[in-house]
This record gives sequence, C-alpha cells and structure tokens, in this order.
Amino acid sequence: MTRVGAVDCGTNSIRLLVADIDETGSLTDVVRRMEVVRLGAGVDRTGAIAPEAMARTLAMARQYAGQCRELGAEAVRFVATSASRDASNADEFVAGVREAFADFGTPPEVVTGDEEATLSFRGATGGLRARGIPGPYLVVDLGGGSTEWVRGEATVESACSMDIGSVRLTERHLHADPPRADEIAAAVRDIDAALDRAAEAVDLTGIGSLVGLAGSVTTITAHALGLQTYEPDRIHLAELSSSRVLAACQDLLHRTREQRAALGFMHPGRVDVIGAGALVWHQVVQRLAGLGVGRVVTSERDILDGIAASAAERVATRP
Repeated sequence: MTRVGAVDCGTNSIRLLVADIDETGSLTDVVRRMEVVRLGAGVDRTGAIAPEAMARTLAMARQYAGQCRELGAEAVRFVATSASRDASNADEFVAGVREAFADFGTPPEVVTGDEEATLSFRGATGGLRARGIPGPYLVVDLGGGSTEWVRGEATVESACSMDIGSVRLTERHLHADPPRADEIAAAVRDIDAALDRAAEAVDLTGIGSLVGLAGSVTTITAHALGLQTYEPDRIHLAELSSSRVLAACQDLLHRTREQRAALGFMHPGRVDVIGAGALVWHQVVQRLAGLGVGRVVTSERDILDGIAASAAERVATRP
C-alpha cells in the first residue's frame, strides 16, 4: 500500500486528495477537499495571475503541503492546468508552490492540455468499466479556463483541449444578472466554434456514453437530480437522459445569482460562474444528442484521481 498526495490547481479551484493505493491500483481516499481560490480571475483579459489570486492560492498550497506531511504521504504530485499555462507570471507561481512542497522534492507541473485530458480520462474511467457503462467514452472535463474531451475505452484514443470554461466565458461574455440574450448568443458562438475544432481532432462516431467531470457538471447533475444538498454518492455515476440535463442547464443559466446561491447543493464559489458552465455543458450534450448519444453519465472521479495514480507509479519505480 502506498500513500500519496495529489493536488489539482485549476482556474477556479484547488483540490487535494491524499489516498492509499494498493498493488492493483485501487484507490482509497484518506482526505479529499476543495477550495475555490479563483487563480485564473482576470487571466483571460490581462494575461497574468493577479497578486491577490496568487496569494490566496499559495496560502492554500502551503496548507495542503502541511496536511500531506501530517498524513504521511510518501510523495505528492502537484498539477497546475489552464490558468498557469496561460499566465505571463506563471514562473512566480511555480516558485511559490515549489517552496511550499519542498519537503517532497517534487516541483509543480504545469501540464499541457493533452496531458490534462489523459489524466482526467484515467481518473474517470475505472469506475465506468466496473459498473458496466458501455464505451467508447467521450470524457469531458469542464474546468474554469479550459475544457478537455477525450475519446477512449481502456486507453485514450484521441484528445483535445479547448480554451472554453466557466470562469473564462463568464469574464468574456456573461455580465448581466441573469445573462442577457445577446451575451448568451456571443458565448454560444465561442463554444460552438471550439467544439467544431475539437470535433475535427476527436472522432465522435460510435460513442457509447458521454461522461462529464468536474464541478460545473457535478453541480448541474445535482440540480437535475433535484438534490437539496450536495450528495457525491448520488451524483457519482448518475445516468441521466440528455433532455433532463439540457433542462437543468437552461434553468441554471437563466437564474439570478441570488437564486443560484439559494440552492442547497451550490458551492458559494460557483454561484457567479455556473451559468457559463451550464452553457458549455448544454452545448456539448446537445451536440452529442444530435449524434444519437443519449446516455449522459457524471463522474466524481476525475483528474485528481489520475494524478494520484500517477504519483503512486512514480513511487513504485523509484530506484
């Protein structure tokens, strides 16, 4: 049994998983947590991480490093995604994280969109196969700054990363409360153009199941299920019809921020960006439904689990 730490630092949130992984690769959570730090706030507009966002995120990184030490993690892998790829001052962020996790001797990694997609696929698909959910899968990781989709079954066949996400599109387009029709139309044009490019890179024929990951998708699923509080066990591997998902997306998009905040399952850090997340997921689900894919599955297992598995492999191959 190997105990490892995994950190996923995205545009909107930073998440920690400390897990025990056995020789078969089976993962048992020790602790799993998430904080909204909004590292990527303004990056799309300014090209740099804002000082206050940098400070918030590095403070949380230091807290996560302390928890990994306290819980006896043998190794930690820290993966940074969209905001850290795009920012002109990413080196400052990397240096701060390296200092926080100096005890583990592993630098933070600003991964490419393709590697992000591969890690997401790995984390998500083990439970799908065990449950008998049919492939091939199109796994969609809908983040704050980017969205990845990956086709595969046992392994990745093809992947694509797109610069569309809940924070990025909110900052670009969705300013009114609730969003105006012209704002929505402009966002849809961006989303559909990105999906058109992705469809050229990833074959969408013969998909057995559409699988959604990350906070926007899990929040939309909670709404579609009619949950009063956030219940991960009910959300994980929930299978919904495309029509039910599309209705939930439309409802969240057209609510005011105050109405979203009143929903018992809604994380406060998602209130202002869930409309854009719902719009991205709506366009993805609608496109796949048009190709005859009616099975929409949500996974609570995602890139964080893939990062943990890869960290365990590194421990196993140490000289």
